[in-house]
Order: sequence, then structure tokens, then C-alpha cells
Amino acid sequence: MTDEISFVTSNVLLRPFKKEDLQCLVEWFKDADLRNKIGEISPMTIQDANNWFEKMSDDESRKWFAIELIKSKRIIGEAGLLRIFKEWKTTDMSIVIAGKDYQGKGYGVEIANVLLEYAFQTLKLHRVSVGVVGLNQMALNFWKKVGFKEEGIQRDGYFCNNKYHDFVMMSILEDEYHGKPN
Repeated sequence: MTDEISFVTSNVLLRPFKKEDLQCLVEWFKDADLRNKIGEISPMTIQDANNWFEKMSDDESRKWFAIELIKSKRIIGEAGLLRIFKEWKTTDMSIVIAGKDYQGKGYGVEIANVLLEYAFQTLKLHRVSVGVVGLNQMALNFWKKVGFKEEGIQRDGYFCNNKYHDFVMMSILEDEYHGKPN
């Protein structure tokens, strides 16, 4: 369970979600543009958020965090590792910074570095992957910036606004993260 783990960078605190944070999820997922960019289908109700919280809290294969700005204490997103499969030494990563005012400020890079360090150093994983909605060019650029490599495309794998879009699979290996040749 995530409740015993928190991370601090120069600008953000990654801390476990609390019940009182769930209204933030409901507010964020009212934004159709955000939902489209991250592959969410529909807005979230407070009951949906509570169900998600209960499921996430009991799932040992997830480490999920609220992203809180240190100076303002404002929650600006969510991030974590999901589908941690220790037997294969692999996991998936997600970072969602809600609100355009907080995007492009470097918070995502700080978060990615902390989570990758945790995945590779603490959990001793070998591979971290991410799936990116192909229409989200900002996210594709971000993941490349932090070292992820494109490894495949699910052609027309995402249907949004009556159009098909590719779904891009990306990953980073522990040697790539640490700057060592394979």
C-alpha cells in the first residue's frame, strides 16, 4: 500500500492519496480535453472516485500518489506505478498533471526521475513502460525527454471524438536510465 511512501523534490511532494483528495479527481475528470489526452472515457463521480480509492488502496501492484506543490500545498495531479510485476521486473508508469497552468513547468520531469529511481533502485525493476495516446504530442515529447523510447504503435488503438488515433507504447530500461550501454 502506498501510505508508507512519500517523495519530495525541489517543487513537489508525492504523497499517498487521502479520502479528502478525491474531489480533485472528480474536478479534473470533468475536463474533456484532459480525459481525451489520457484515455479516460467519461467524467468521474465522487462514488467512482471512492471506488477507485478503495481498489487502489488494496492493490499491492500499485504505488499511487497525489502530486502536491510544496509551496502552495495545492494538489495538481496524480502519478504512480501500476501493474508492478516483480517476477518479470517490470511496471507501468503514469503521470497526470491536471490543469494547463501547471504543465510545462518541469514538475513532470522531477516526478519521473523520482519514480524511475524508486522503480530501478528500490524495487530493483528492469523495465518501466508507458502507453501514450497518440494525439497527445505534449506527452509523447515529455516521455522522450525523460529517456523513454518508442517501442511500438497500436494502430488506431484509441477512439476519441469520432476519430481513431494511434496508441504509442514506450519504455525505458534500467541501463538506459543510468546512462549505461546495453
